[in-house]
Amino acid sequence: MPNEADTCRRYVVPKLQAAGWEDEPHRINEQVYFTDGRIVAAGRRGRRRPGKRADYILRYRLDFAIAVVEAKASYETPGQGMQQAKEYAEILDLKFAYATNGHGIVEIDYTTGLEREIDQFPTPDELWRRLASGDGLGQDVAGRLFTPTYDLSGKRPRYYQEIAINRAVRAILSGNRRVLLTMATGTGKTLVSFQIS
Repeated sequence: MPNEADTCRRYVVPKLQAAGWEDEPHRINEQVYFTDGRIVAAGRRGRRRPGKRADYILRYRLDFAIAVVEAKASYETPGQGMQQAKEYAEILDLKFAYATNGHGIVEIDYTTGLEREIDQFPTPDELWRRLASGDGLGQDVAGRLFTPTYDLSGKRPRYYQEIAINRAVRAILSGNRRVLLTMATGTGKTLVSFQIS
C-alpha cells in the first residue's frame, strides 16, 4: 500500500513543478523542520519533543514564504491534512494552506476565508496577486519587499525572525511611519533590525 512518501514523490512534487514552483526565483522546501520541539520536564531531566515539520513550504522568493502544503497517503482523503496545514500556516504567518492526497487538493485562503477543493496548485504569480490584493499591497511594494536578506554570516533567519522582518518591511512599504517590534532577549533583534535596515 502506498505511503505518504510515495504520494509526495509520484503526485505532489510533479503537480507543484507543473504549477511553476521550481522555476527561479520560486522554491519548494521539502520536509522542513521549522521548530525545535518543546522541552518537556520529566523528573530531573528534560527531553525535547519532535519539532514541527511541514511537508512543503512554497516560497515566492528565497526570503518570502507564501504557502504550506501537507501531504497524506493516496488512500486517505485530501482534507485529512487540512488541520495540520492550517496550524502550520498560522504559526508561519502564511495566507495559504493546502492539504492533498496526490489526487485531490483542498485549499484554505486566509485572505478571503474560503476553503475549497481545487484541481491543481495555483502558480506563484497567482498566489502573489491574491496575497497583494488581500493585503492591499501595490505593485511598487513587491520590488522592495523582495529585496534579498543579507546573509554574509551564513545564518538564515529563523521562522519567527523571517516573519518579523517581512511584517515590518510590509508595514513600512504600506506607508506606516511607525513600526514597533517586541522581541524577547536572545531572539535575534539585531539580525532582524539589520535586515529591515
